[in-house]
Amino acid sequence: MQRRMQPKVFDSWLAVDRKGLYCRPGGFHIDPHGPAEKAIVTHAHADHARPGLGAALATEETLAIMKARLGEGAPRSPQILAYGEVLKIGDVNVWLAPAGHVLGSAQVVIEWEGVRAVVSGDYKRQADPTCAPFELVPCDLFVTEATFALPVFRHGDPADEIGKLLRSVEQFPERTHAVGAYGLGKTQRVIKLLREAGYDRPIWLHGALQETCATYERFGIDLGDLRPATGEKRETMRGEIVLAPPSAITDRWSRRLPDPVTAFASGWMRVRARARQRGVELPIVLSDHADWDELVQTIDETGADEIWVTHGQEDALLHHIHMRGKRGRALRLIGFEEEDQ
Repeated sequence: MQRRMQPKVFDSWLAVDRKGLYCRPGGFHIDPHGPAEKAIVTHAHADHARPGLGAALATEETLAIMKARLGEGAPRSPQILAYGEVLKIGDVNVWLAPAGHVLGSAQVVIEWEGVRAVVSGDYKRQADPTCAPFELVPCDLFVTEATFALPVFRHGDPADEIGKLLRSVEQFPERTHAVGAYGLGKTQRVIKLLREAGYDRPIWLHGALQETCATYERFGIDLGDLRPATGEKRETMRGEIVLAPPSAITDRWSRRLPDPVTAFASGWMRVRARARQRGVELPIVLSDHADWDELVQTIDETGADEIWVTHGQEDALLHHIHMRGKRGRALRLIGFEEEDQ
């Protein structure tokens, strides 16, 4: 594989247009932020998997989740591509590698004229029992996220964070623990970590989380005894763990729970001001994105001389990239949000 390309060579075939990142010799977008005729989708979070796609390539899991979440807005012509399977699209070879972010998440590997670009999507390198682990792919150009690209963000041990939740349940057995967790990835990871810690009681779910959990289970991720919280008697919830979308833990829905302890599982809980702003009593620092150490480690280990940075804390990461003697660029793609945390 040819290395050390001259600056801006990649711009001639991999460029940002009004829909996002576009591969010219392949004729497709990657995670377009609006309708597109041909797309590769890295994962099924709403800011990466938009409605209105024509031909869409992704892992089987991602396409299944998109269908469940988007309904009639799901891709009209979905095509499954398994991890490691090479496909010729136009003049490029494309394959997917695990990103370790959520179930089915993938990095898009594009090979053209002897060079390789890797578009990572969202990724993490912490162990996660609910999805395939991140796979490092050496490349010439690496496109990285930067959600938590500040040195203050070091996520810590997930087992320790789940331990905080279990200790609180033991300490306050008369209170419901209402845990805010994003519906795709975070909810299932919290559940699985609870199970690994020995928690075998029923876990109660807000209605908005049930379908995605069912999809995970169809792909072999055993989440144990899950029950719908909506409509259940108030006293049944006393002393139990209830998972809900983050917006629900402080709205009217949560008021029916007996004296709830409000918790929130997110990498942003490292920032105490964010926890206070949300009225979170029990912050749980648990992220499905790479932290600062994982980002800089991955950038170095890919061997890429050129790094493009998308959505997040770009300045600090670009400074690190330049200090390492690599070329760095902020893509400033629009349409990506913090919601999957």
